[in-house]
Amino acid sequence: MPTSLISVRLSAWLRPLIVGLAGLMLSGCFYANTSQVPIGVTYPYTEQQRMQAAHHWEVLARHEAAGILRNERVRFLDLHVPQPDGLHAGAYSGGEFDRGFRSLLTSELVSRGANLTTQYQPSGAEIQVEVEVVEHRDRDYIRPPFGTYTALTAGVAVATIPFNQWSEPALALIPAAMVADTVSGSWTHTGPEEVIVTTQVVNDARILYSSSNIYYINGGDRRHYAPHRVAREPASPTISVTDSW
Repeated sequence: MPTSLISVRLSAWLRPLIVGLAGLMLSGCFYANTSQVPIGVTYPYTEQQRMQAAHHWEVLARHEAAGILRNERVRFLDLHVPQPDGLHAGAYSGGEFDRGFRSLLTSELVSRGANLTTQYQPSGAEIQVEVEVVEHRDRDYIRPPFGTYTALTAGVAVATIPFNQWSEPALALIPAAMVADTVSGSWTHTGPEEVIVTTQVVNDARILYSSSNIYYINGGDRRHYAPHRVAREPASPTISVTDSW
């Protein structure tokens, strides 16, 4: 075998090996070096749902009803769900969501056989719902959904094939459209506003059940969730009576 051919084959094997070893060495040096401040890293990939329909309120109510009735300390108690109109003055109400969610939760509990009362019973428990809107004012760059770049790259690469082989250039858009239709259904905008919904069952200052859920919300839907203080009744005017002039 010619020497030149042997050297070519060896170089073909050595180059990837050298690059790999260099990469390992550099990564080891990176972690061996010290830093004066902690290095920013991302969390592992997670998903968070967006709440943007009344049906989503029903899904949450169904989830909470199942969780409440699975709790042994709550299952057989007389439960009361106070409506926002009945909250004491100075308390917080969460707008349309608060009213709608309480009604949906009541329906789900009744349909599952829970004991619900129209008035709070000292021997029972009260279901409390708290809504907190979180607005991020300085959120940094957010990575697109997992697989975005791969899907787009694959779509573009496949779309170039018909330009050379199909007679109608418009057909070149079909492969890319198929890729978009396959993956776009699970994507949604990641906005700066989120909502935390906490459902608790309280009996005589004891919390028997507590569950919190976090969702993204659309900016225009903020008024559905943003809490506002229940107005206090104006005090009756008083007139001072005196016999001095």
